[in-house]
Amino acid sequence: MRTIKGPALFLAQFIGDQHPFDSWDGITKWAADCGYLGVQVPAGDPRFLDLALAERSQDYRDTFLGTARANGVEVTEISTHLQGQLVAVHPAYDAGFDAFAPAALRGNPKARQEWAVAQVASAIRVSRLLGLTAMATFSGALAWPYLYPWPQRAPGLVETAFDTLAARWRPLLDLAEEHGVDICYEIHPGEDLHDGITFEMFLDRVDQHARANMLYDPSHYVLQQLDYLQNIDIYHDRIRMFHVKDAEFRPTGRQGVYGGYQPWAERAGRFRSPGDGQVDFGAVFSKLTQYGFDGWAVVEWECALKHPEDGAREGAAFVRDHLIRVTPHAFDDFAASSVDRAAIEKALGL
Repeated sequence: MRTIKGPALFLAQFIGDQHPFDSWDGITKWAADCGYLGVQVPAGDPRFLDLALAERSQDYRDTFLGTARANGVEVTEISTHLQGQLVAVHPAYDAGFDAFAPAALRGNPKARQEWAVAQVASAIRVSRLLGLTAMATFSGALAWPYLYPWPQRAPGLVETAFDTLAARWRPLLDLAEEHGVDICYEIHPGEDLHDGITFEMFLDRVDQHARANMLYDPSHYVLQQLDYLQNIDIYHDRIRMFHVKDAEFRPTGRQGVYGGYQPWAERAGRFRSPGDGQVDFGAVFSKLTQYGFDGWAVVEWECALKHPEDGAREGAAFVRDHLIRVTPHAFDDFAASSVDRAAIEKALGL
């Protein structure tokens, strides 16, 4: 067993145009002041991480890591959630996801996809150059509009979607293998990899690729009514990242999982700050520790009610309180005794 590292904070929800959230120096100082020891960094905003510069300049990488360390935090992983989303986009979502790409590529799905693949590849290489061993991402989705089986899906539609998804990701997984970096897909609604079965469908098509792994976030499983603890039992060998995000599901006579198109605060299922929802994090941390997960516990703040800065500060303390320093010996070692073979046979009546 190993002790989980943390607390760390995913910065995506905090980056903005006001100090201290508008610069790498400012946001890392703020995160450390909140009590964090690490930060997970989204790729895409050059104020915080310029992928192209990081790939070609050792001085830039040294300054990037040095600033974080001087301010009291480590860089835990790079995130390419938005770029990964664009690796596979159904045309129904073209307009919505165009905003994730540079303005010059909007309205051009082919060029947008090529850019996204290049960005993910760059992030893999930069991860290695920064000494990181995992990268967070989304899988993207081609089959998501057909999630509900009405109208009946055309035979082969889902299979073709997953074949295509796997074909687009396989070169990136091979690149990740070359650089010793795990690609950790956040299992998430809106992605074709949104539960265990779909993750397995993908694994089958990439030949159980060793670099195809999971970012475990129990909040998404609460909203799907999936057993998030058994999920750890099943997939612990593939869980290489962990987001600490809470959620609650309170169905009524008017709405359930699908939410009736309501805004987040009005949905039966909604995200909450750590400790304010229904996730049994004591059990989650225990299971991950039991199975030897030694990555970072990364707070991802998404809450329909609480102010983000309050959620961030409370989240750091929440993770610290749940970290389990693993025991170096069994609790009953005090009663252990050494016995020889003859004593064993005597004890068994042999």
